[in-house]
Amino acid sequence: MATAPRKSAPVRKTAAKKSASGTSESPKTTRKAPAKKRVAMKTNENRTPATAPAKTPVHKADTLAVKDGETPWTAAELAELRAELEADVLHLRDEIKSAEKEIVGLLRDGGDGAGNDQADVGSTTLERDHEMSLANNARDMLDQDERALSRIEDGTYGVCESCGKAIGKGRLQAFPRATLCVSCKEREERR
Repeated sequence: MATAPRKSAPVRKTAAKKSASGTSESPKTTRKAPAKKRVAMKTNENRTPATAPAKTPVHKADTLAVKDGETPWTAAELAELRAELEADVLHLRDEIKSAEKEIVGLLRDGGDGAGNDQADVGSTTLERDHEMSLANNARDMLDQDERALSRIEDGTYGVCESCGKAIGKGRLQAFPRATLCVSCKEREERR
């Protein structure tokens, strides 16, 4: 059985060139180079850096909201609160990174393949779901921490997002991510 002839690259002919003496040279043939394929490069634009958030000027502590009868925020109290939030941000980013690696491993090894019985597959699925839940919880807490840091910067830290009253220093020192005062939080939890 004969095989079909292979096609070669297209040939482009050029017109005969005249030399300086006025005589024509024989036409030359050239081959087109094959087109190069573009390869998409992966970028790290969407990755979250594992470093501390950029330091921005601290908002004046005495202008942040406090409840009636409470002393205003001191610079030391606010610096301690900020340091706690920034340390938590770093910890949560590391936790998310390790959970994502664990999830990738579980997804790669979790298929129903040779040597895996149903109990192994079920156990791997449960473990994967648990890791995904932990990673999602860590992402939520990271968002809350970053939001608290931005609220410190713009001067709205300590103001209830529901009623607009002061949350209270004691509550914020115990739970720096708080965005609602105690009464608004209780009302939300009853729903």
